[in-house]
Amino acid sequence: MVYLDFESDIQELDEQLEKSRQIQEKGKVDVSKTIEELELSIILRTKEIYGTLTPWQRVQVARHPKRPYALAHIKALTDNTFVELHGDRTVKDDKAMVGGFGSVDGKTVMLIGQQKGIDTKMRQYRNFGMANPEGYRKALRLMKLAEKFNKPVITFIDTPGAFPGLEAEERGQGEAIARNLIEMVQLKVPIICVIIGEGASGGALGIGVGDKVFMLENTWYSVISPESCSTILWRTRDNKEQAAEALKLTPEDMLGNKLISGIIPEPLGGAHRNYEETFSHVKKEIKKHLTRLHNMDAQERIDKRIEKYSNMGVFNE
Repeated sequence: MVYLDFESDIQELDEQLEKSRQIQEKGKVDVSKTIEELELSIILRTKEIYGTLTPWQRVQVARHPKRPYALAHIKALTDNTFVELHGDRTVKDDKAMVGGFGSVDGKTVMLIGQQKGIDTKMRQYRNFGMANPEGYRKALRLMKLAEKFNKPVITFIDTPGAFPGLEAEERGQGEAIARNLIEMVQLKVPIICVIIGEGASGGALGIGVGDKVFMLENTWYSVISPESCSTILWRTRDNKEQAAEALKLTPEDMLGNKLISGIIPEPLGGAHRNYEETFSHVKKEIKKHLTRLHNMDAQERIDKRIEKYSNMGVFNE
């Protein structure tokens, strides 16, 4: 188990519990009562800590290395019927962006997501979930393919941002993301977006325009990361906690500002504590809206989508 810096109390209790269980297994001393008390203490302390998370702590949970990533969500949602499709038909296959057809309870859908990688080697292979222009063009190709066959699109967002390298800019990173925005808002099939980890900047927005946009309980969604915001405003990363507070990036903030459709609950202690429960909550929310959206007239759905995004933000004339 990987513990975050604010979980030291939970770590200490977990270690005590593990030692007590080892003693119990040896059978020399009956410590069953101690085990029960420790288990209860862990639950209560975890509830206390996770019930008062700061925005920066929420960012840390969203980045937890054991958190389930896009492919895990996709395979769980489709019961391993997912067939991955590759390439943007122009440059290459971007490994940070995955997508393909799958079946959700017998209904075919197009699934697209940003994949970070589950270990050091795979994170390098996946470019840490930071897609290049060809990744966003692959995503758009798959969305248009879904539109051709009248299949809904489900996206899983988890990225620290689009890849900022010189080569990405040379191949049109900004144009690729902007193209996705204008195409997604006009796509004739339903689109459901779920932020499962980090939702940073245009990198997230490039697959984040949907009829319904949901955030898992311990995720964040913002125009910039707290560290980058701190660097710009204070010329140091040390004010990242203050920046996280000011950015209003938590699911509660986003819902309060009417920028998302809802919040999907996570297991106690975060999604990394119980994958199956997390997948169950996500699937339930997706299924609840999938049929309803699919039964709507396509033009009505597009009009509502455009109206929703047009009404976002505050301005003065």
